[in-house]
Amino acid sequence: MLIQLNQSISIEEKEKIEGVVAALGYKTTPVKTQVGEYVIGIGKKDFDIRQIGRLPGITDIHRVSDDYKLVSRKWKVKRTVIDLGDGVEIGNGSLSIMAGPCSIESEEQIEATIAHLIENKVSIMRGGVFKPRSSPYAFRGLGAEGLKLWASMARAAGIKIISEVMQVSQVEEMYDYVDVFQVGARNTQNFNLLDELGHIDKPVMIKRGISGTLEELLSSAEYVFSGGNERLILCERGIRTYEKASRNTMDVNAIPILKEKTHLPVIADPSHGVGLRQYVEPIALASIMAGADGIIYEIHQQPEKAFSDAQQTLDFSESQRLVERARKVFELRENF
Repeated sequence: MLIQLNQSISIEEKEKIEGVVAALGYKTTPVKTQVGEYVIGIGKKDFDIRQIGRLPGITDIHRVSDDYKLVSRKWKVKRTVIDLGDGVEIGNGSLSIMAGPCSIESEEQIEATIAHLIENKVSIMRGGVFKPRSSPYAFRGLGAEGLKLWASMARAAGIKIISEVMQVSQVEEMYDYVDVFQVGARNTQNFNLLDELGHIDKPVMIKRGISGTLEELLSSAEYVFSGGNERLILCERGIRTYEKASRNTMDVNAIPILKEKTHLPVIADPSHGVGLRQYVEPIALASIMAGADGIIYEIHQQPEKAFSDAQQTLDFSESQRLVERARKVFELRENF
């Protein structure tokens, strides 16, 4: 069960609630976030929830059978909206677009990318400064100094930043310079990192694991929420299957399923989902029609010279066409 507590609840009222729930044979876990306060009850005994709901200090009580109780839509019908400030929101009923290079490479690259985003009215730039690469000899990012340079240029232009965090020690180092922390596919079950991100008050986007199930993705989000951070976004980025024709298999099915299971915004990553430049646009458009709240994809002024993921990166003209078509498809979807 999930119990929502009043903001003005007293310590005595909370202790009484936890005591009554425990007396029913349920294990209780208190959760306090930036937004609210909850008690999670885990158990199997059937009972009339009205006997708890009448207790002072309770706003509402819900039966949530899912293991991922806090991110479940069964208790929160109104969808979560992520406010990044300056009028930039994710999950508010409009289409969010995030674009940028796989890796931040240079000041000139940042300047060119920001100019492209502004021209196309895109407010969020993606990019990596700490890169998890399959080979230890591949380019692994410019690190903290690159992030500081990027952040100063982006903020001067009114552009928000989303970037991947790889380990606990980087959270504090990156905190002042990013607007959204991204948890990459390889770290979706890095529970120490998820716990740490639960203690901050900045949004976190969690990508689906390389071979992860939707249940595992939702459970990863539950880790962050239960740690105190409700500002969460989910990202479908394709999974590894036996198919060799593309880098990954983009699970478009996952988008409407996640929208039904959770109140969190759902973003699609067609670049990693298919891994081949010529298919990024159709996969992005299909994801929007499937119900995605937004897309995140990779761009570079000269993809063939990109330090990483060149084969799945769009050039600026391809990106402009995708933005135009994405907005048209979104408008079509909303007018159904």
